[in-house]
Amino acid sequence: MDKHIDTSRRSALFSGAGLAAAVALPLAASVASEAAAAPAGVKKNAAYITTKDGVDIYYKDWGPKNGQPIVFSHGWPLSSDSWESQMYHMANNGFRVIAHDRRGHGRSSQPWDGNDMDHYADDLAAVIEALDLKNAILVGFSTGGGEVARYVGRHGTKRVAKLALVSAVPPLMLKTADNPGGLPKEVFDGIRAGSEKDRSQLYLDIASGPFYGYNRPGAKPSQGIINAWWMQGMMGGHKNTYDSIKAFSESDFREDLKKFDKPTLIIHGDDDQIVPIDAAGRASAKIVKQAKLIVYPGAPHGLTDTHKDKVNADLLAFAKS
Repeated sequence: MDKHIDTSRRSALFSGAGLAAAVALPLAASVASEAAAAPAGVKKNAAYITTKDGVDIYYKDWGPKNGQPIVFSHGWPLSSDSWESQMYHMANNGFRVIAHDRRGHGRSSQPWDGNDMDHYADDLAAVIEALDLKNAILVGFSTGGGEVARYVGRHGTKRVAKLALVSAVPPLMLKTADNPGGLPKEVFDGIRAGSEKDRSQLYLDIASGPFYGYNRPGAKPSQGIINAWWMQGMMGGHKNTYDSIKAFSESDFREDLKKFDKPTLIIHGDDDQIVPIDAAGRASAKIVKQAKLIVYPGAPHGLTDTHKDKVNADLLAFAKS
């Protein structure tokens, strides 16, 4: 993992953040003014649902409302914004696309407790049920893949047509006696320590290094992608994103994967430095009965950005199949 980011990158990052704030503040004031001026009895579409334990979950709902729904679950410590390339592409091809910000992430509220896979899966179920989605395609990236797996384990597939796991954490990231191919706990302890010491710098280091493979020889980093990753991460709550490290690394999804009974697409890069393919994508493909594994040679963990055209094409072909 890179430990430093150069001065020009920092300058671009913070000038970009300043520009975003300059745009966002007047916009927020304008939205607030419009809401205050709304006639009595007019209900604005706030794009939130509230869970049984009182957590407000933000969601996006794009595309034709009569299209087959595709529900996207994002990775750590990001938000639904990380799916925008895939959502835009699929909506333009006639699908209704929905993505929510996980509890404690993005624009959702930041509860002190419940930052675990069972709650994540139940929140996903709450979104699906609130929108009364049927025949849905569930797509999970990284931690979101665990969320999708646990959703199947807890809620079944009666509302599901297909499933897709992209650079996903199942079956189990942590190295244990019966999972020798996993990563040592010390790896995740290091992420926790970095989060407590300087969460902002940790996120810069991850985004500018192994997440997108920018630490590989010959890589051409995108400052915009780095900035967007950092911004999404910093929108999340400190404790929420900290607790989520345990959720994505120590949750065992092997029994959840055994309950997959719908066509399943697994996409994984073979140069994934965050969620290694042998312990994740290839291992999941051996458990899921109807799985099709597509390996992206040389692709990093964040292939939804670095290889977005191929991901978009593969997801569209799968959705239409």
